[in-house]
Amino acid sequence: MILNKFYKDYFKKYNHLLINENLENNLLAFEDIVKEVKKNNSKLIFAGNGASASISAHGAVDFSKQAKIKSLTFNEANLITCLSNDYGYENWVSEALNIYANSNDAVILISVSGESLNLVKGAETAKKMGLKVITFTGREATNSLSKISDISFWVDSHAYNIVECIHMIWLTSVIDSIIGSDTYEVS
Repeated sequence: MILNKFYKDYFKKYNHLLINENLENNLLAFEDIVKEVKKNNSKLIFAGNGASASISAHGAVDFSKQAKIKSLTFNEANLITCLSNDYGYENWVSEALNIYANSNDAVILISVSGESLNLVKGAETAKKMGLKVITFTGREATNSLSKISDISFWVDSHAYNIVECIHMIWLTSVIDSIIGSDTYEVS
């Protein structure tokens, strides 16, 4: 199969960005946090906006169903609109954490820009609560979410689709590592 120039160049970007010098340490550190969450009978809490909310939902479901680690995501429209209406959009993730988070939980925040104010404030709230914060970001290495996080997965790209797909690969690779296989029955 021969790909045209656009696709060749496009997929070369994935090859270049998928593996970086911090990746293995980040993956293993994230795994350790996940195992600690499970040991403590705690949960993983996911949040993101737009496509990152979808990645959050996928992560929460697969960590729960496949890896048997309690997980939830803040993707309920009623929750988002209620808390946004009452506290402001920039504060709704913080307020949701105040409602749902317990000690020993871990928070996973996903944002291509790393500058979404609702997630940045959520990360600050999580840190004040003593929770571990894992972030998946792109664009600038020194984005606000990366600075707050305990573990920062960063993609050196401004291309939203590429960053989001790499986030999904990294996130689901940890699920498969916890399970111990990339092939398993889902029924």
